[in-house]
Amino acid sequence: MKYINKKAKRILILFILLFTSIIFVQCADDYDNGNAIVPDPTCDDGIKNGDEEGIDCGGSFCPPCGEESIDFSGVFVQKDIAGRPGANIFFGASDLLKDIFNTTEVSNREEFQTSFVETLEGYHNIYAVAMELPEEELNYETNILNWDANTFAKIMARFDALQVAPNGPTTYYDANTNMVFTGRKLSDDSIDITLMLMFGGTDGTRFDGNNGTPQLTTDAVDSGNRDFSLPFPYLEEPLNE
Repeated sequence: MKYINKKAKRILILFILLFTSIIFVQCADDYDNGNAIVPDPTCDDGIKNGDEEGIDCGGSFCPPCGEESIDFSGVFVQKDIAGRPGANIFFGASDLLKDIFNTTEVSNREEFQTSFVETLEGYHNIYAVAMELPEEELNYETNILNWDANTFAKIMARFDALQVAPNGPTTYYDANTNMVFTGRKLSDDSIDITLMLMFGGTDGTRFDGNNGTPQLTTDAVDSGNRDFSLPFPYLEEPLNE
């Protein structure tokens, strides 16, 4: 058996260390110089990467951020049955009807209109009894959009979908223009808007808790300190309470 003398052994160890350090330096240089193989960012990975201005939008390769990047051509397929928060919650007369409503195509909901009218009028009858008034004195009153009970029920039942306004503002309700249901911003309080249309009467304040009336035009839940300026998807840090 042959043995390596001490001098040769030291030279071998130094050679190994030197060779290893060269490999590490080369790897670091490759990464720093952009020679490492890194997956190219895509416009559908749900991540803001590359030179994207937002998540999967803007930059050199992705479509622009904002409404102008939406393609309204072609045929769209329905994905979300319940488009307006509150429609089925407030107008569904029973759990069974709510389940049926949620599994019915938007274009085939005419059968719910009568039930929705009865539910809407029924709410007002309940408060008439509670206030010891004749039921006819607290019938549903045409709302701030000039919708009577039948019109309101028709819109909420037969058209429970958020329309798209490619050339207009996206809003659940705009008091200045009376524009409604063209979409929904994160800051839109859809439940309060629905309650106002149900119980607010012609000026939106019929049952607002004043003048001895019950407070029915709000659920008393506001946005708190949430930051709605964050980009979509809306991922805010949890509140510490």
